[in-house]
Amino acid sequence: MLAYVLKRLGLGILVMLAVSTIVFTLTNVAADPARTIAGEGATAADVEAARIAYGFDRPIPVRYAEWLANVAQGDLGTSYRQRRPVADVVAERLPVTLALGLAAFALALALSLPLGLLAGLRENTWVDRLALVFALVGQAMPTFWFALLGMVIFVVKLGWLPASGSDTWRHFVLPSVVLAYYATPTLMRLTRAGVIEVMKSDYIRTARAKGLRPGKVVLKHAMRNAILPLVSVAAVQLGFMLGGSIVVETIFAMRGLGYLAWESITFSDLPVIQAVVLLIAGIYVLLTLGADILNAWLDPRLRMG
Repeated sequence: MLAYVLKRLGLGILVMLAVSTIVFTLTNVAADPARTIAGEGATAADVEAARIAYGFDRPIPVRYAEWLANVAQGDLGTSYRQRRPVADVVAERLPVTLALGLAAFALALALSLPLGLLAGLRENTWVDRLALVFALVGQAMPTFWFALLGMVIFVVKLGWLPASGSDTWRHFVLPSVVLAYYATPTLMRLTRAGVIEVMKSDYIRTARAKGLRPGKVVLKHAMRNAILPLVSVAAVQLGFMLGGSIVVETIFAMRGLGYLAWESITFSDLPVIQAVVLLIAGIYVLLTLGADILNAWLDPRLRMG
């Protein structure tokens, strides 16, 4: 098991190095950092002075090596727009995204697991068809449209929830529902497919032949193997909720990482863009590593392979 974890950890480190190389290169090629720092209306001489002062006249590989060394020490640079350490800027926004992502993920699991289980146990019945329609609507509906529809109904018409911000728990209700509904169809369909496949297995028929109660057969024997494909996908979905909620955060004006990424792209704040992308990549790597370890614990064949 230790060898399996170390192998996955090594792959995660390589992924982070590849992401850091790509994001640093693209951000420095796509925009001129010196012009961003000099500001609008700056003369060519001002831009050149900023380029020399900040070392942008040096080759990109040299600057990348210096940036990577600083990142390894926890120094993410200084925001061009806010003139503050990037680490402080990101730390201010991270709690909002964590709260939103975890709430949406918990809601998605609370919806998808029971629906997928019921649909799998009642294959080709009205329960199964109703669950599939629910999943189809969720996959076909754009996130921004669902968010705007929710605002019209629950904010404008009923006045139950606030329209924007992240000050109280009520501000998180509607964005969490919107974000959860995006992930629910995928998780539900995987749960359904896993339950259908497992319930047709020989060991399930053997458990039934022994006279075990149906609830024990499903919960203790079937679900352990049925959720194996779900674990990896759930990790990816949680990573999206924590790092890719830019549409939801922008619509509801929630000052989280997604909204920070949109602001940074708008104002070409390259150090913040680099830090946000690197943090999101790190979240994905950690979640994927955790999912792999959990899958290996649930299914010893994976770590043996």
